[in-house]
This record gives sequence, structure tokens and C-alpha cells, in this order.
Amino acid sequence: MELKPSPMPIVSEYIASALAHPLPDHVLEKTKFHFLDTIASMISGSTMLAGEKAIQFIQVQGASAPQASLLGTKIKTTAINAALANGMFGHADETDDSHAESLTHPGCGIVAAVLAAGELQNRSGLELLKAMALGYDICCRLTKSLHPYQFRANGHSSHTFGPNFGAAAAAGALLDVNVAQARYLLSYAAQQASGVSCWMRDKDHIEKAFDFGGMAARNGMTSALMVANGFTGVEDVFSGERNFYDAYGIDPLRQELGVDLGKRYEILQTSIKRWTVGSPIQAPLDCVDEILHAKDKPLDPSNITSIHVQIPHESLTIVNNREMPEICLQHLVALMIIEGRMDFHLAHDRSRMSDPKVIELRKLIHLEGSDALSKNMPTRQGIVRITLNSGEDIEVYTRDVKGTPNNPMNRSELDRKCTDLMSPILGLAQSQSICKAVWQLEHEPSARDFASLLAPTSQNLGN
Repeated sequence: MELKPSPMPIVSEYIASALAHPLPDHVLEKTKFHFLDTIASMISGSTMLAGEKAIQFIQVQGASAPQASLLGTKIKTTAINAALANGMFGHADETDDSHAESLTHPGCGIVAAVLAAGELQNRSGLELLKAMALGYDICCRLTKSLHPYQFRANGHSSHTFGPNFGAAAAAGALLDVNVAQARYLLSYAAQQASGVSCWMRDKDHIEKAFDFGGMAARNGMTSALMVANGFTGVEDVFSGERNFYDAYGIDPLRQELGVDLGKRYEILQTSIKRWTVGSPIQAPLDCVDEILHAKDKPLDPSNITSIHVQIPHESLTIVNNREMPEICLQHLVALMIIEGRMDFHLAHDRSRMSDPKVIELRKLIHLEGSDALSKNMPTRQGIVRITLNSGEDIEVYTRDVKGTPNNPMNRSELDRKCTDLMSPILGLAQSQSICKAVWQLEHEPSARDFASLLAPTSQNLGN
């Protein structure tokens, strides 16, 4: 039998030595952006439906070792359960980051595993950031090696496969796995890799939160703990008889997982959401925002005769007239025009789905897929054209969504987003303190001390 080339030697060496490698300054800075964005998503998500269900799941298991924290609460549990719950918190909503080319949401699963392993081992803030960057590199390269858009079309879930491996790599590094153990780690990750892309049909965002974040973080933390405690396994799951790529790949890019590690950092190509809504809606809302700010006076909905929205064909089923407000394009476009703005609370106010004014404006919205925009995938672009009673057409084409690599947010913009997310749970002062702590995280000696900042106090609105 002819052995196919394997990325395992390069990847296992890189995982085992990741904490010893310095991160370039611009990579360290970008990693802090995504760390803050993700923990804010987790704290916000702890009070949402998926977060509440995750907490219930942990509590019905009874007393457990207080190894790691559930963000936004005073609860401590095992590292594995903390990873699961925080992962679900992170994707309890459409708030967390995404990597378009690999078709993953890396942060919710990887950061949850980093926090759990980091608190368990009491690693430094710099080590948390290094492990996180490693996790993104493995996560995104893994699904890119499987041709993610075709992989999803075939029924698999790139959103569960990639973060599963990324979380395992990050947690493994924080648990000090050596090169041989890193090989076993990836084999255990491969055995747990799973997921069907029917998550799109989830109406309550509970299963989706588990699929995208909780499962990946739990699996990665489990793999790392087992191997760190002496579990052995297959030395190269990517090559040899009945290997991972033979099982899941169709003409896979077998070496992609190890290409340019330490030179090309996937976190630099990861996007942060300006709007806390589904990714395909980001560009249309950017368009509407530009239209609203370009006019001398507020746009009167009664002066609108039609609204034409174009997005890539691939995104239509995800956001077309969905039942959840935060992933319903027509609802959000109408609501933003009526309110003249969009924030987390507006996007999640289900009562506005039955607002007569919103319903009436939604009737004027025509959504269609665009061949031209599809050709630009994985960049999620959008076009909005509003026609007024006067016959005037106002059209905006968003090529680079705010928060994407070509149009990044700055620190103050991210601070505003994150304090908006965290303040209802932790209060404004503590939320601002968390932001400041993250910007200095590379100087923090104790993950446990940092984790204590993420729990409610008697002075705030905590659980």
C-alpha cells in the first residue's frame, strides 16, 4: 500500500513547541482582539437560552472538582465541563468571530478550551494567547484541507470539525504535551471529529451552540487531558490504512495542515462581527448603515417604495426569513431603517418580529442571490438598493465588511461592542476593567487571577 504524504511530523512538532515560540507583535495584538471578543460573547451568552441550558446540564451532574470557571457566573466545575459550557456560551448567539475561508467560527470552541486548560494549569496570559493562536492555525488549516464549502455541501459540518482539532491543539499545548503525545492528541481529536450540517435547521440556537462551540471545546479538552495523563494511540491518523483523510476527504489537500506554521497565522484572516447577527447579514447592515449616515436627515420608511438586497447564493438559506430575529435578514434590515441604528438588544428583541411597522417594511424587501457576489466567496459581500417615492435610487455595495481583515475594527470600537455585551451581566465598570485587562494580558502571570475578573461580584448584576 502506497503511503500518502502526512502533515503529522510538522504539526506535532509545532504543537509541542508552540508555547516556546514568540508571537510577532501584530499577531499578538490581533489575538487579543479575538480573545476579548470571544470572552465578551461568552459572558453575554451565559444568560441566553443556550447558556442557561448548558448551566443546567452542568448542575444536574452534581458536585464536581472546581477546576475551571463558567464565565459570567460564580460556578466552577471540571475543566471538561467548563470547556463545554463556555463553548456553548460563546455561540449562544451570532456574536462570535468567524474565518470565512475555512468556514469555521474558531473562537467559541478554541477559547473555551484555552480558558479551561489555562485555569486548570494556571498558565500565564501570554501562554493563553500563544495557545489560542496555535488553535486557530490548526482549526482553519484542517477544514481548508478538506475543501470546506464542498465538505459542507456533502453534509459534513466544517464548523465542528475544525474547532475540534484547534481546541485539542490549544489545550494540549497548555498541558505540555510532547511531540509523541501531540500525535496521539490529534488521533483522539480525529476519533471525536463529527458533525452534520443540518445545524442550519436549529430554531433555538441550542444545538447550534453545542455544535459550533461546546462540542469542539469539550472534545479538545478531553483529548488533551487523556493524552497528558498517559493515554496512547495511533501515531499518524493522517496517513496509513483507513486514515482520517481517506475517511473524510475528497481529493484533500493533505499537507495544508502543516504549511507555513509559524509564518502564516490564520487569526490574521479571522473576522470580528461589528453587528451581533448572522455573518451573511453583516454586509447588508453595513450598506444600510452607510445609507443612513449619508443622508442629511433620517430616512423616513414611508418614503420607501422598495428595498432590494443581494447576497451570495450560498448564504440565502441561512438568513432568508428565519424565525430568530438575529439571523433574519429581512427583519434586521427593516428594523435598522426604522430605528436608524442596530445594537445587540435591538437585534435580539423577539417582540419586534411582530411589530406592525417592521412587518410592513419587510414586505418591501426583495432578497436574491447574486452570481457575481458568489464568485467573491468566501468574502461575504452585499448590495442594498433603496428606491424612494421620488424615484431616487440609493445603492451601496459593501465589499469589505467592518471587522474583516481588510476593514478591521480598532480597540475603541471593540471595547464598545464588548462592554455592550458584558454590562448587563457584570456592570459597566467591571466590563471596562475586563477590556483593560485583556489589552495587557501578555503581562498577566496567572490565568486563575484573570478568570476571577470574569465572575460577577456583589456590586453588579451577576448571576
